[in-house]
Amino acid sequence: MSTQIWLGLLSGIAFGFVIQRAGATNADKMARAHLMIEADIPRFMLLAVVLSAIGLVGLQASGVGRTLIIPTSLAATGIAGVLFGIGWGLCGYCPGTTWAAAGEGRMDAIFALLGGLAGTAVFAQVHEILIPLLHAPTNMGQITLADWFGSPTIAAAVLVVVFGVSIWGIGVLWEKNGHGAVR
Repeated sequence: MSTQIWLGLLSGIAFGFVIQRAGATNADKMARAHLMIEADIPRFMLLAVVLSAIGLVGLQASGVGRTLIIPTSLAATGIAGVLFGIGWGLCGYCPGTTWAAAGEGRMDAIFALLGGLAGTAVFAQVHEILIPLLHAPTNMGQITLADWFGSPTIAAAVLVVVFGVSIWGIGVLWEKNGHGAVR
């Protein structure tokens, strides 16, 4: 196997381990996070975004990392977000946590995984029909924070600050409402 395959496999195992330890493979814990009863998972997710942004900037600065920026479509992204939220709400998992929970042997995750694969198969069949209907009319082109701020480093710094404040805010608001982490 190539180095890229090994790196992908090892980083996938590490990702699965981390989300399992954070409790994101437990649909009940995920539901408590969505109901704003437990703040651990939202804090973990925001921290993951911050660390990923810092890591990506570092990889790009060293010439190792690269990104593929696809065009932004308001209608397609909005509809996809609604479908994503409905699926997450119904099964209690996002796609990444579904795979990890299925790896733990959680039957509900296995059924969620099968549903996600079925949805992917349906989308693959209707993709060519949906592009002119949903994507093309609201295509905004390639939009990035780095373009907005003029620098990937400044964009990453803005993300770190915004998400850092969000992590802090989640703790303050949920603790204030008496909904801190359940231990």
